Formats: sequence, structure tokens, C-alpha cells
Amino acid sequence: MKVLTLTTALTLAAGSIATAQPADTTHISREPLFTASDAWIAAGFIAGTVAMYPADRYFARKLQTPGNQENRFLSDAASTFKFMGTPGSLIIGASMYGVGRIAKIDRMADLGLHGTEALIIADQTVGLIKGLAGRQRPEVSIEDERSFRIGRGFKKNSDIYRSFPSGHSAMGFAAAAAVTSETSKWWPKSTWYIAPIMYGGATMIAASRMYNNKHWASDVVAGAAIGTFAGTKVVRYHHSHPGNRIDKWLLHPHVEKQPDGTVAVGLALQTH
Repeated sequence: MKVLTLTTALTLAAGSIATAQPADTTHISREPLFTASDAWIAAGFIAGTVAMYPADRYFARKLQTPGNQENRFLSDAASTFKFMGTPGSLIIGASMYGVGRIAKIDRMADLGLHGTEALIIADQTVGLIKGLAGRQRPEVSIEDERSFRIGRGFKKNSDIYRSFPSGHSAMGFAAAAAVTSETSKWWPKSTWYIAPIMYGGATMIAASRMYNNKHWASDVVAGAAIGTFAGTKVVRYHHSHPGNRIDKWLLHPHVEKQPDGTVAVGLALQTH
């Protein structure tokens, strides 16, 4: 078997979504957008980024040894996961939304839309930080992991100075976080198998960027942090604000008061 990719989990989710379609209402979440646990998660990612910084050169050297670089399996896997980070994640997200709309599979459209939104937010956030940080990629010099210059990443033909943070890692973790968060609200018992597959795939995307000598270890940890927050916050926001403009325009949700006094949101997809 070649590798586990994000496609595996998305296929599982899509199949479950299609079969679970009749009961398509989701209770509105009253959980605030940011909670105390988010601060701890952010602190963990910051600590991880800082911890990786002194080891950046070590990991880069290890992955660039002839034995690793000449390994056909590792090379093929890196290429596959690079594609899954981008543009693969965007293609999958947009496709799920499109198929969900056409086939009127509400949850698939919901997942595709919110996942794609998370990807776009992660990508834009990473792009801004890359430009500001101006960090040199390891492919330029594997011995110079401390080459930062404010604003250098915004200059023309500056891709070699846009190492921090990793965009592919952010995209992979944004997809993982969005899918895991969304499906956990529909099927709480599914988290134990969807989360490991999704986050495992995202981790391999991050590792592929280090293997290809495009990013330092601290780059991918920072990218993972941005992606994770983008995915979880987008899903949390949409479930606590079902009447927001994006959902109204693209999903047409309807809010219903249940007999027990609770409030639920359903999707009423319309074709134009």
C-alpha cells in the first residue's frame, strides 16, 4: 500500500454523508468562538515551533542524506502528499461542495464549503506571515536556518524567502481540522477513526515539505497551528451563526425551533 492520504478520510465521510442524508439537521452551537482551551492549544503550537527551531538544521541534514533522497518510496510519497496539500485539498473541497449542491446532498455541500473556506483563510494568513517573516528556505542553504528579514518575502521573485510558515502544512491541517470538527458534530463516535486519518495525512504533507527541502521543521509546526485554528474556527463559527451571509448565499440554511425548545439548523439547498 502506497500511503494514507486525505482522500481516504474524505471518501469515508462522503459515503457516510450520503447515507445519513434524511436526518439533516444540526443543533446550533452556543460555544464561543474562542475558549480557554484554545489558548492552551496555541501555547502548545508556539512551544512546538520554538522547540523545533534549534533542531531545524539537524532535521534538514537528516532528510537530505543520499540514502533518504534516493529512496523511491519516500520520493513518491512526498510527491503525493505535496499534491494533497495544494492544489489537491482545494480541488477536493470545491468538488465536494459542487457535488453536494448538484446531488442535493446537504452535508457534503456543507463540508465542502466550510472546508474550502478554512483553506482560503489558512492560505491568506500564511501568505501574509511569509511576506513579513522573509525566511530563507533550506534549499538555499541548509546551514543557514536563521535567515529572517522583515518584508523580504513580499519582494518580486521572492519565493526562496517565503519559508516560514509552511503553506502546504497549513492547508493540510486546515482540511483535517474542518473535516474532523464538522463530522464530530454529526457523528460523535466517528472522531476516533476520522481524526487519526485526517491529521495523519496532514502530518505527512508537512513531512513531505521537509523531505523536499522546502521547509524547516519549525515552519511546518507553525503552518500546522494556523491550519488547525482556521479549520476549527470556521466550523465553530458557522455552527454558532447559521444565518451568516456565506451560508445564506451558498447553502440556504433554515433555522427551526424544536418541540423540546431547542433550536436546530437545517440546510435547504436550492438550484438556480
